[in-house]
Amino acid sequence: MKERTLPSAAAPDALPAQRAGIQSVEVGFSLLQVLGSSPGPLMLRDLAAAAGMSAAKAHRYLVSFQRLQLVTQDPGTTRYDLGPAALKLGLAALSRLDSVKLARQRMAPLMEQIGQTLALAVWGNQGPTIVHWEESPQAVTVNLRLGDVMPLLSSATGLCFSAFMAQPAGGGKRGAASNSHQTHDRLPPLLRDELARMQKLARQDVPKTMAEVTATLDEVRRRGMARVVDTLLPGVAGFCAPVFDADGHLALGVVSMGSVATFDTAWDGAVARPLAAAARQLSSDLGFAGA
Repeated sequence: MKERTLPSAAAPDALPAQRAGIQSVEVGFSLLQVLGSSPGPLMLRDLAAAAGMSAAKAHRYLVSFQRLQLVTQDPGTTRYDLGPAALKLGLAALSRLDSVKLARQRMAPLMEQIGQTLALAVWGNQGPTIVHWEESPQAVTVNLRLGDVMPLLSSATGLCFSAFMAQPAGGGKRGAASNSHQTHDRLPPLLRDELARMQKLARQDVPKTMAEVTATLDEVRRRGMARVVDTLLPGVAGFCAPVFDADGHLALGVVSMGSVATFDTAWDGAVARPLAAAARQLSSDLGFAGA
């Protein structure tokens, strides 16, 4: 096999330019990439064309991939698709992903870009729970700590979880995660209990009826993220963007909050855009096809 040195313009996560690679492996992998992004099996000519090589060259790679069970060919249609070995590799990679660990690694550059306090939340026993917190230099003083459970109706985090757990993204398969049914079953009573508390307090800045709750959550899903201004804490605004796993279930929420004096609350502003982009990238890295 012929070796080559990766060009200096390689992607940031590629091997360093001075390291040698096996060219034929990299060329052949393009066929697997095409199959991975295709909505279904492909004819040889279409697969080869999408990978930028001749049909004869692609066929030689595909013969080896079939021996390794990375690729299968339907004897009836002669179309190629990913094989059981590719599935095993993908499942092994997904099983080793730690969504919170992966998200924490992205917080520092996101903080530099947004310039506001960031947090990560996951669904806990009592609701969305803060599991990571990074204060910006211009942090606003808040009485929030790691382990705090966020309210479902007055916080961006709670609205985000309420919206996207009630309706998994991309038609996610209910029950694919071990606690999927339990999570969905616990959400409605928690929402009803919080709504009753808000009604007793006569809060006018949050949904006051279940119909208003439904409309609010529909708006969150339409926007793709949740926003609050002055409802969680006076003078504080926040966004929460959802991160989905490979099954389309909500894995965590990426939160940003700050003083309304410095926090851009626009849906297409300096906070919302990069926060949403970071959440989409995390979802993609966790295997979510709809990111």
